[in-house]
Amino acid sequence: MATILITGANRGIGLELAWQYTAAGHDVIRCMRGTDKAGEAIGEVHPLDVTDDASVAALAQTLAGRPIDLVIANAGVIGPDMQSSTQMDFPGFLATLDTNVLGPLRVVQALLPNLRAAHQARIAVVSSKMGSFASAQSGSVAYRASKAAVNKVFQCLATDLKADGIAVVALHPGWVRTDMGGSGADIAVEDSAAGIRAVLEGLDIERTGRFYAYDGEELHW
Repeated sequence: MATILITGANRGIGLELAWQYTAAGHDVIRCMRGTDKAGEAIGEVHPLDVTDDASVAALAQTLAGRPIDLVIANAGVIGPDMQSSTQMDFPGFLATLDTNVLGPLRVVQALLPNLRAAHQARIAVVSSKMGSFASAQSGSVAYRASKAAVNKVFQCLATDLKADGIAVVALHPGWVRTDMGGSGADIAVEDSAAGIRAVLEGLDIERTGRFYAYDGEELHW
């Protein structure tokens, strides 16, 4: 049995991961902007705004001394309505970077004592293939840029935490039928979450610093 912390766990992939990990007998810590958003009564619920230093610090204080085996940084936003390379909502772009890049890093840094207290802990960030430099597609520029940036940040984390035996990975969940992905997406949230769990089950320090799709395919940065 592992202790697993998931951010953005009130809906979509985060909520489904919480359901599946709980059903498998693990202790799940669900984090979200407000506990009023918790909905289903599963896991242990804590308020967390990943863009707020004080909120992140409060979570770390609440969990102080508690080993955490796996942190899944899932909280994220799609970004502003206007986000092309020729027309950009710049405040919206900055907000997207704060949530999707700085947010996961804030959480991981704050919980490093908990991760180091566990045996062979793991860290995952829910990223997207839309941030891969192997693709020259455009559209949703703020979102794409934020995912490219968080991939690099977590690649660096993998290097910096390898000596601690903490494995780090970035994950592409696929195009999933969630509020963010929309009803026309081609992957059920249950299948995406199950695939993510399978990838993380096989994650060890020898595979740290890589970028995987939910189906186990290793992706180009």
